[in-house]
This record gives sequence, structure tokens and C-alpha cells, in this order.
Amino acid sequence: MPAISPAQIALLQRNTKNIRNICILAHVDHGKTTLSDSLLATNGIISSKMAGKVRYLDSREDEQERGITMESSAISLYFKLVKSVDAAKDQPKTVESEYLINLIDSPGHVDFSSEVSTASRLCDGGLVLIDVVEGVCTQTISVLRQAWIDKVRPVLVFNKMDRLIVELQMTPHEAYIHINKILEQVNAVMATFFTGDLMESEARKMTDENKSANEEEEFDANKIYDWSVEERDDSDIYFDPAKGNVIFSSAADGWAFRVQQFASLYAKKLGFKEQVLQKCLWGEYYFDPKAKRVILPKHLKGRNLKPMFVQFVLENIWAVYGSVVIEPDRERVEKIVGALKIKVLPRDLRSRDPNILLSAIFSQWLPLSTCVLLAIIGQLPPPKDAQRVRLPKMLYPNIHRKDSEALEPTNEVEKALYSCDISENAPMVAYVSKMFAVPVEFLPEHRRKQMTAEEMRERGQKQRELRAARASLDQSGEGIPLNADGSLLSEQIEELEEEEVPAEELKGESLIGFARIYSGTIRVGQKLYVLGPKYDPRHPKKHISEITVKSLYLIMGRDLELLDEVCAGNVFGIGGLEGHILKNGTLASTTENVRNMAGVEMQSSPIVRVALEPEDPTEMDKLVEGLRLLNQADPCVEVMVQETGEHVILTAGELHLERCLRDLKERFAKIEIHASEPIVPFRESIVRADLPMNKEKDGVSVPRGLSEIKINSKFLTLKVQTVPLPTNVTEFLTKHAASIKSVVEEKLAKKSNKTEDEEAVENAGNASHGDINRLLSAEELERLLKEEFAKAKKEGGPFAHYWDDVVDHIWAFGPRRIGSNLLINRIPGYVRKPFFQVDSKKSTEVAGDHADEVLKVEEDTSALSILDVDFHIHTGFQLTTLTGPLCAEPMTGVCYIVQGVEVHPEELVSSNGETVDVRSKLHIIQGQVISAAKEAYKQGFLDWSPRLLLAMYSCDIQANAEVLGRVYGVIAKRKGKIISEDLKDGTSFWQINSLLPVIESFGFSDEIRKRTSGAASPQLVFNGFEMLDEDPFWVPTTEEELEDLGEKADKENLAKKYMDTVRKRKGMFVQKKLVEHAEKQSTLKKN
Repeated sequence: MPAISPAQIALLQRNTKNIRNICILAHVDHGKTTLSDSLLATNGIISSKMAGKVRYLDSREDEQERGITMESSAISLYFKLVKSVDAAKDQPKTVESEYLINLIDSPGHVDFSSEVSTASRLCDGGLVLIDVVEGVCTQTISVLRQAWIDKVRPVLVFNKMDRLIVELQMTPHEAYIHINKILEQVNAVMATFFTGDLMESEARKMTDENKSANEEEEFDANKIYDWSVEERDDSDIYFDPAKGNVIFSSAADGWAFRVQQFASLYAKKLGFKEQVLQKCLWGEYYFDPKAKRVILPKHLKGRNLKPMFVQFVLENIWAVYGSVVIEPDRERVEKIVGALKIKVLPRDLRSRDPNILLSAIFSQWLPLSTCVLLAIIGQLPPPKDAQRVRLPKMLYPNIHRKDSEALEPTNEVEKALYSCDISENAPMVAYVSKMFAVPVEFLPEHRRKQMTAEEMRERGQKQRELRAARASLDQSGEGIPLNADGSLLSEQIEELEEEEVPAEELKGESLIGFARIYSGTIRVGQKLYVLGPKYDPRHPKKHISEITVKSLYLIMGRDLELLDEVCAGNVFGIGGLEGHILKNGTLASTTENVRNMAGVEMQSSPIVRVALEPEDPTEMDKLVEGLRLLNQADPCVEVMVQETGEHVILTAGELHLERCLRDLKERFAKIEIHASEPIVPFRESIVRADLPMNKEKDGVSVPRGLSEIKINSKFLTLKVQTVPLPTNVTEFLTKHAASIKSVVEEKLAKKSNKTEDEEAVENAGNASHGDINRLLSAEELERLLKEEFAKAKKEGGPFAHYWDDVVDHIWAFGPRRIGSNLLINRIPGYVRKPFFQVDSKKSTEVAGDHADEVLKVEEDTSALSILDVDFHIHTGFQLTTLTGPLCAEPMTGVCYIVQGVEVHPEELVSSNGETVDVRSKLHIIQGQVISAAKEAYKQGFLDWSPRLLLAMYSCDIQANAEVLGRVYGVIAKRKGKIISEDLKDGTSFWQINSLLPVIESFGFSDEIRKRTSGAASPQLVFNGFEMLDEDPFWVPTTEEELEDLGEKADKENLAKKYMDTVRKRKGMFVQKKLVEHAEKQSTLKKN
């Protein structure tokens, strides 16, 4: 049983000074759940001997099987701190403080990084764990970045210190140097975040100053410019053991310490002040035993002294391990136990398992839980202090300022939020970071209530009395026995017995919101507003709904406890949000001045796409319902229905996909599901390769990529030139897709006479902040794009002349109006408004729908005009760039220049001399223009050398030298390429960084683990698209190629293989020979 009841925890929730909301963050397998087990043992939730083995917060079956955390889970812990205060010289007085620590354990696997962002958003502080052997890994940097973004104050924990002693067998001095290097790496990572923010705020300041000046000055060589950057104090962002924000621990052996503990231990012994000694116990400080003073390296004068951290701290710990594990020596162990003044049971001393003796010594000498909990209370801020720093950043993410200069509240709601106001009249504001599913039978409302001993005795006595009364009446034969109130006595006994029978079995899943309350108090039955992620105060009636709070829960790992109310500064669960919140949202008791807090940015976008169908087609409705629940319960999964009617889920990786399918089968849909092979996205592009710039067509030399297509009714001819875009321009357009989208939305909003920002607000939630830090304005985009084209033109090449004032002639981007392909208007006499000109002025020369876009059209006397078909040329472009000619995948890096639309007046007259009524056939002609445009774009694309772009994973692997060759073998087999390999200083581990095609990655993790016997485990993160430099239509033609490869070209064309795989999946035509070269006949020799 826990050391404290939920009722007592509910009381503690009101004292916000003594609350700490913390999360545990780390790379996968660095010991988060083991550490949290040791903390749970202090509250009696699990046995201290089972800590690290139970993994209590891994409540899912597959988490226990795999030994990794997949979902962030919370628990509330109670900690009582007794401090001695010197009231008088003789009578030291003790003061008791009771603390409530809301702990959230988060996953470390890259597939579940969205769970990390949901956890850090709710917390004020975090424990960042690092395995001292593996050091700083990819996810370590990711979680530090997440903590930096969410303004979560971190405490560094160097975990698995025992591995330095037992596995690597380092000396204390080697271990000190090794740990110091890791600490420097972590501080270097923190410095990059700090300088990045500083540079960004400086750039922002510069642009603001330029805007206020309203005119761009020419650079004057004689003028003195101020290039100085404002200095900021960065001393508080670094980790330093002397400050107390670094813990050294071994969660498996149950010990941890900070240098403060040893400073207080040695202060009296050495005659130093505790504060002074604390500063000297880490770093290059040496103790001179003769002079009894601390000296620096320059005063060593050749003496072989050890740093104080090694001499006074590490050597003691190494001595314990040396006597217990490495060279067991009972006498030395007894001496150590005596010197430490601790009691160890004789049975522990006699135990053959050294771990039992180790934990018996360390649990009394350096207990992990006490050290970690003291660090949490001393180093991490209570909600009131934390919200003053964090809330302005959440409410105004684009305002950059120093943390020391807190933003002043502008209204009552902000005032309550910044001060964590728990008063009755304070407005209630809470943030729901994710929804999680709980089986209905596990909810506390449906849990069977446990009876106390008194209630059981009372009930037993009642039953005995009733039975005795019935027995005596039966013997006397006086008829049917009645109770005092006239009811049958036998019925009352039956009722008592029926209470024992459990109620009907409850089925289904209930969705609970995982939330943090920032101000006010939330109560059961209270009416609240739910603000969706796209809510904006300027449009108060959109993305808002009203709910009644059904239930509030205290989250205790896998168990939930009912609460009547929760006040500001706490983490809690809330029921009754189903159908109102999809993944995250804001709850508020008022809509006045409340800003939206929702919108968790995904660090890794879902890339693995799988189509699902039920094994039994009649159960489709169950699958749809299951997908709806899964979409709400998982923060990273995306569920969609494709145009083909297929139900598709997008997941972050193979492990995430496995978990989603298991949840669907066992919890949400409860049916057998058939999943397709993973659908991996490709991109299509073109390059010049070795092709000449001109080609022969009907005996005439024409520019390559030029297509002239006459529509079926022969009234019009389209002339389109296709060229590849420069690489730098393609990268720029891909990077700023969100900014292009906002420009397009703004233009559409103006066109449909909406308010200026309404449509942009609609899509603000979709613009991922992962791509760029902020959206660029139309003017900035135009300027930067011109710069990119100027660079391309400067580099020269055969396409340079196409880029003259190209930005002013941009007609559209594609596909979906925001892609990295361009449609350029070079039609003579047809002038369009520049793409980046967003004002809503209409052209006076052009009437109708075209007035927004077209500035001027040359007078044309014919019945057909460019204005009749311009939309349809654009439509053809959007359709073609969305489904390219190779395998109907989106295009990238292609530029289509429309050079002319020629009307044929002679075709407008029929054979008998009558003029054809074109206007009546206009809808048919427009359809034909779309088909002709598509054909022209397709032909132009295939004129050049086509290429496929593969989705790539960045793959990080840590492996020792023995298995290095096998790791390389697996990467090479799967068409990966090694980017870098580094030997980690002081260890035998190699850090391998490589790129791997997503299509080849399925089963990669399992294969690596099998081939290396579990010694290496990869981390895969989506890393964009990379061109496969191979033409899918290439066949050997020259004599050398034919001689080398033969007519059949036995060497497999990888691009063709991938292209055919996708075409086959989409049901497109695939050219395949069933019989190849059947020129030889093999006859069986007769006996």
C-alpha cells in the first residue's frame, strides 16, 4: 500500500509552494524507468528490493516484453523533508515540510518522441539521464532541445556509474576524465541552443529596425555600422556539480550522490566551510595533505596528487565495488561497513549474490531516492516560479526576450496564469497535452470498493442474525417470516448474498485527458469551454465547444484515483472530453482574454504509411471506430481515408506501427486486421545528365524539353518548355513550404473577401514549426527567392538564361499550390500580377474572375482567348506535379515555362464556310486543354533524364569494434551509406552515422540486433529525400556497356525496381518479360 492515501495527496495539492512537476527524459535504455522505480519504492508502491525489476510505470504488456517505455505515464509521490534549524545554541529545532512530486516517465525511443513533447509541456523541471558509458546520444540532444523549447529546467543525472567500474574497469581518475568530457559535451549542446536563440532574436531585432526605417540603405563603405551583439548572461544554463544540478548515480544498484553530500561529510574532518569545499570537490582542485589546503594545478610542482573529486569521492565508491564485486573480501567489507557507521544484516554479508550486499551498503550510505528527491526540491522550481517564466513563452511563442526580463501580464487571466492563482474567483485555465485510453473496467468508478474490517464484521453479524431468525421461524412453523418493515426476511438475506456477485462485465475503452491546470480550480460538474488547437481569440465562435467535467483523476501509474477538485499547479486526468478534443487542447472557464496553448510540434513527422482492412469485410464499422479511438489516444499517429477509399495510418516508425496495430487488434477494434506492406513516399525529378541541349524532331533541331501539343478539337496549341530547377532553389522551396502556404491562403482569403487573417489562422495549426522557426512574409519570400535565382544565374550553365526576372513571372507553385515546382508565365501579351503581390486591388482592364490575378491581356479578335483557358493550364500543372509520369508520385524541382497559347482561326471555320460556335463548346475545349497541358508537361518531363528521390532515414548506431563489420554489412546490404564513424573517447564504442532508404529499413533493427547478438541498436529519424542517381529507363547501348553487362543488363536497375514496385501497388501498367532470350533449347539426353 502507498505510504499516503489519495485523500492526503488531494490536501497536498493545495500547497503550490511544495509541489514539483517533473519529467524524466533520456535516450532509449539509459535507465529512466529503473530510476523512477527507486523513487516509487520510497512511497511503498513497490518493494525497494524489486526496484528496477518491476518497471512499474511500464504498464503495457508490450512495454514489459520489449523492456522499453512506449507511453509517458505519470505518478504522484509524497516526500517528507525534516530540516534542523538552530533556534538556540543548545536546542536545535526541526521543521517538517511535506512535498508532492508529480513525476512523468517518458519514452526514449525516437519513434515515440511526440510522447516526450507531451510530457515536457506539462512539467516545470526535468531529470535528463545520460548513460556514462554511451555518453551523449541522438535522443539526448533531442530531449535537451525539447526541454529548452518548453523552458523546462533540467537536472543532469550521470547514470550507470557501476558500468565504469565493473565493465570498463576504469580507475577513478580515468572515470573522472571520462565524465568531465561528457559534461563538456552536454554544456556545448546547451550553448548551441543559447547562441541559436540569441542570434535569432538579434536577427528579429534587425528586421524590426529595418521595417521602422522603411527604406533599405545601400551599404556605405565609409559609414561605421554597429555589428555588436547584445550580451546575455548564460551562466545559469550550464550543468556544474558544484551548483548541485548534477547527480552521479547507478539506478540498478540503488545509489546516487551529489558533491554536496560529500562536502558536508568532509567539512568538519578537513576543517573547511561546507560551501567552499562544495566548489572545490569538482574540477582541477587538489588537496595538499601537508599544508591542509586546496591548491590549483600550477602549484602542484611535480607532485602526483589526485583531483579532490577522485580522492574524496570516487575512490570510496571504487573501494566498495572492489571489495564486494571485483575481488570479494569479507574482512574489508566489514571494515568499510564499520567506517561508514551503517548496519548490514549478517545474512546480507553471507549472501553469494554481490548485488544484495551492494544494495544493502549503498541503500544506507548513498540512497538514490533521497538524493534525487532532494535535488528535485532544491534545484527545480515550484509551479508559481516556473509559470512566471514558462507561460509567457507558451502564450506568445514569437516574442523573444531574456528569461530574467519577465513579460508583464496584460489582463486578469494572464495575471492569474503567471502567478498560479488558486483562489476561488481566479479564472480556470488548463492545458490537455494528450488523450490516453483506459479500459472501462479499470476506471475507479467501476472498481469494486474494498470494505474495511469493521464493515465486514458488521455485515457478517447482520447475516448471522438474519439466518438465526429464519432458522428459529422455520422450526416453529409459524408461516412465512416477515421483517419489521413488512418485507420478506428471506428476500433480505438473498439481497445481501447477491451483493457478493459481480455486476455485468464492462467492455470498451474510455478516453482520459492528460492535463495540467495553470490557474484557478477545476471541479466535477463544472461547465468549461474547450478551445481546439486552431482557436484564435479574434474569432471566438470557431473551434470552441462547451463541456461538463464528468470526472477528475489522480494518475498513479496504471491506477487512477477519483478526485472532487484539482487546483492550479497540478497534473491530473480528466474525463468527459471524448468528441471535444482530438489530440490536445485548452480548457477554460471563460473565453475572455484566453489564448490558445495547444499545438505540440512533432520532432519526427510520421513517414511509415500502411493501408488497413478487416479480415472479415462485414466488420468495417468496427475498424472505423477503432481507428477513431486510436487517432485520439496516440499523439503521433495520423489516420486518413485516401481517394481510393483505403483506410491508412501514418506512423513514426516500424516499432510505432507495431504498437498501433496491436492496440487496434486487442483494444480499440478487437477484430483481426490485415495490414498492407508499408507504403513509402517517393518524389520524381529530372536532371540534364549527359543529354545534349537540343534534340532532333521531324528532321529539325529543337530545344530539349519543348512540347507543342494541339488539343483534340484543334482550336488551340500549347507550347511548354520544361527545365530542371537549380538545386538551391528546390531546397529553398521545400524548406519554406509553410511560408508559401500562408501566402497562398492570404491571397485566397482576400479573393473571397474574408478578413485579412482569418484564413491564415485556419491553417496556422498545420504550419509545422519544425521546418522553419517562423513564417516568412510575401516580401521576404520574394526577396530571398530572387537571391537564390541570382546565385543560380551567377553559376552559369545552359539554363542560366531562363532565370532572368523569373520570380516576377511565377504563375503558381505545385503540387497543392505549395510544392517545389514552378509554373512560369511567358505567354506574349498575357500579363499576370506578380505572385507575391498580396494586395486586393483589382485590375481595371480585365473583368470577371480574372481581375484578381491578371493585369493585362492583348486585344484578341478571335472567339477564343487565353482568359478562357488559363485556369485549365494551371489545373493541368497541379495534377501533373501531384502524380508524376514515372509512378504517380509528387514531382520536385521541375520548372514549366508556358511560352505560348496559339489559337488557330482557320479551325474556327467549318468545311462549309460557317463559323463554329466556340462558346457553346467551351466546356469541352477547357477539358481538352487540361488533357493537353498534362500531356505537354509529361512529355517535357520525359525529355530529360528522370530520377527518383528516396525518403531517407538518418541512422545512428553505437557498437563496439567486434561487431563493427557486421553492422557495416547490414547497412551495405540495405543500400545505406556511412556518413561518419567516430570512436568515443575513453570507450571501445564506435558512433556510426549513416543514411538508409526508408523502403529498405523494414526489419533493419531486428536484423542488426540478430547479427550483433543485441550489441548494437539503431535509432532511425526521417531525414528528407535524396536523389537516387540512376535513370529508371536506362538500358545498355554502347559497345562497352553491352560487353560489360550483356543485352539483358544483368546488373539490376535499382530505380526501375523501385518504380515498378510502386506502379504495381497502384495497379498501373508494368512492363515485364516473362520469357527472356529463349534462343537455347535444352534437351534431356536419352539413356
